[in-house]
Amino acid sequence: MMNSRFVLLCGVLGVAFQAMGQTAAPLRAGAAAVDITPQDFPMNMPGGFSANMAEGVHDPFHSRALVLDDGAVSLAMVVVDNLGAGPDVLKEAKTLASEKTGIPVERMLISSTHTHSGPSLNTRSPQAAAYYRRFVSGVADSIIQAHAARKPAAVGAAAHPLAEEVFNRRWFMKEGKMPLNPFGRLDRVKMNPGTNPEVIDRPAGPTDPDISVLSVQDLKRKPLALFANYSLHYVGGAPQGQMSADYFGEFARLMPSRLRAEDGFVAMMSNGTSGDINNIPFNVTRPPREPFEQIRIVAQKAADTAWLAHRKIEKHRSDVRLGMKQREVVLKYRRPSAQEVAEAQAVLAVKDKDAIEKLPRLAQNYARNTVAAAERPEETLTVIVQAIRIGDISVCAIPFETFVEIGLDLKKRSPFPQTIVVGLANARHGYLPTLEQHKLGGYETWLGTNQVQEDTSVILTKHLLEMLAELKGE
Repeated sequence: MMNSRFVLLCGVLGVAFQAMGQTAAPLRAGAAAVDITPQDFPMNMPGGFSANMAEGVHDPFHSRALVLDDGAVSLAMVVVDNLGAGPDVLKEAKTLASEKTGIPVERMLISSTHTHSGPSLNTRSPQAAAYYRRFVSGVADSIIQAHAARKPAAVGAAAHPLAEEVFNRRWFMKEGKMPLNPFGRLDRVKMNPGTNPEVIDRPAGPTDPDISVLSVQDLKRKPLALFANYSLHYVGGAPQGQMSADYFGEFARLMPSRLRAEDGFVAMMSNGTSGDINNIPFNVTRPPREPFEQIRIVAQKAADTAWLAHRKIEKHRSDVRLGMKQREVVLKYRRPSAQEVAEAQAVLAVKDKDAIEKLPRLAQNYARNTVAAAERPEETLTVIVQAIRIGDISVCAIPFETFVEIGLDLKKRSPFPQTIVVGLANARHGYLPTLEQHKLGGYETWLGTNQVQEDTSVILTKHLLEMLAELKGE
C-alpha cells in the first residue's frame, strides 16, 4: 500500500513540476539592426504626383528586428525605414528569414516607418533593381541576426503622452472657403488647409498623443531593445535630392543614450495610426526651420517621452506567454459609377493648356485613377491583419495608413491593459478612413487614394478584436 501511494504521489508531483516547467520557461529575446541604405544614385523616391529623384543620403536606413521566444512560440517584430513596402516583397524577405530561423512567416510583423524621403522599391531602373535585392536581404538578415542573438530576457510596457507634436490634418473650413476637389465637387473637410485663421475652422478629428514602448531587458536589467510606437506621419523637411529616415531614424539613434544602453541595443519607432495625423500646427505659425531641424526636434522630444514611459514600467517580466494570430481578410475594391467614369474621361479629353489650368487641382491625376479603378480586372483585395500577445501587452497590425480614430477605438476596446496599434504593417494598401470620415470627403477618402470598400475599418476592427479575445483566452 505504501509503495502504491508513493508512486501515486510521485506521479502527481511529476505532472505538477512538468506543468511548472512549461509555464516558467524564461522568455528569450534578441534584436538586430541591419543597414539597408541605398548605394547607387540617382534614385527615384516614391510618393507624390511627380518624379522626385535623390542624389544622396543624409542619414542611414535600417531594418530593425526584435525576436521573442517563449519556448513554444517564436515571433518577429520588424520596423523598416521605408515609405511602405508591398506584400510580395515583404513575403520574399519573410520566407528567406523563415528558412534560416524556423519562425513561420505568419509570425512575422514587418512594418514601414513611412518616411517620404526614402528609396523606391520598383525595379524600373538598375539602381532600383539593385536596391530591391539589398532591401529583401537586409530585412531577412535583421530577423536572422535577431534570432541568433536570443538570450534570457524580460519585457515591460508603458505609455506617455507627447501631445504637442501631433495634429489632425483634416479640417473643416469656414463657409465659402472650401475649394473644389479633383472631381469638381465640394468636400466637407480639407487635408492640410494652411494656417490662415480666416479660412480654417476646426479639426475634423482627434489625435492620439501617446508614445507606447515595449521594453526588453536581459535578466541583469541590461537594455536589449525598445519597440516604440507613435501615431505621427513623417515629419519631412529634407532638402530636395536628399534621402532621410526622418524622425524614426533619429529616434533610434538617440535612444541608447537615453537608456544608457550598451552596444547591441536596438531601438525602433513604428508608425501608429497616423493616416489623418501630421506634424503641422495649423492654428499657429511655426518659426522657419533649417533642413532636418524639425526632424531632430521631434526625435529628441520623442526620445525624451519614451524615456519617461520607460520609467513608468514597474516590472519587467520573464514569465510572459507569447501568442500571435494572422488572418487574411477579403475586401472589395471600390468601383466608380458610370457617371464618375464618364466625368473622368471628359477631364482626360481636355488637351488645351489654358483649359487644363482651369480644372480643379489634380483633376487629371484622379481622373486617371477613376478610369483605372473601373478597368481593374480584380474584384477583391486580400489583406493581412495580425494580433500579438506578449503577456499582458497586445499589438495589432494593419496594412494601411490607418486613421487615428481606429487606433483609439482598438485601444479602448482591447481586452489587454495596453495595446499598441501598428500601421503600414505587412503591406501598404492606401488610406483607411472610418465610415464617418468617408462621409466628410477629403484627400484620404478620394477614389484612388482609398482603394477598398468604405466599411473596411469596421471589418478589420471586428477581426482584430476577435483575435485579441482569442489570444486573451488562451
